[in-house]
Amino acid sequence: MTCSVITISRTLAAGGEEIGFTAAMELGFRYADEEIIVRAAETAGVSPQTLAAIEHTPRLVTRILEAMARTPPDMEGAVYPALIGESRESYQGLIERVIRETATGGGVVIVAHAASVPLAGMNGLLRFFVTASRDARIARLVRDAGMAEAEARKATEESDRQRREYLRRFYDVREELPTQYDLVLNTDVLTIPAAAQLLIAAAKSI
Repeated sequence: MTCSVITISRTLAAGGEEIGFTAAMELGFRYADEEIIVRAAETAGVSPQTLAAIEHTPRLVTRILEAMARTPPDMEGAVYPALIGESRESYQGLIERVIRETATGGGVVIVAHAASVPLAGMNGLLRFFVTASRDARIARLVRDAGMAEAEARKATEESDRQRREYLRRFYDVREELPTQYDLVLNTDVLTIPAAAQLLIAAAKSI
């Protein structure tokens, strides 16, 4: 098997985005993160400022799906059915479709959006999980983002809660396990560049 698609799930401030971008550049792959949401929302006329909240704000999800039902699609000829309301099935189906379209051509690193779940079993797929201890992540937010420790702790706890809720709500994953990934990278001790090189080596080895 030759690796053609990489998915990276990550916890906040673990370095998943930087690792994914580094891997994409070295492997000659496309990097897809917010692109997934941009493509899913583009026919709804949602501003970039709102995109970060789409997956976690049911009210915004409702607006997007209702707008898509009223707006003719223009995404590379894709035809979407009318999607009304904020049902899990409608939103999950929309995001999954964009994820699958993104992965179909290969040569891509997809970060976040639990992409490893709908793509599980795909030929050429490697699934990575990038994480670190809560204390290490809080320290990074304080050091790199200039947050106060209390603010960093709250942000980390909220992000972890949202990840658990996202997996449960859209994929009925009640417990995230290491066996759901091909490689787990803990950046407590590993530097971001070192972790990226491990990921790249794994992708090149198959």
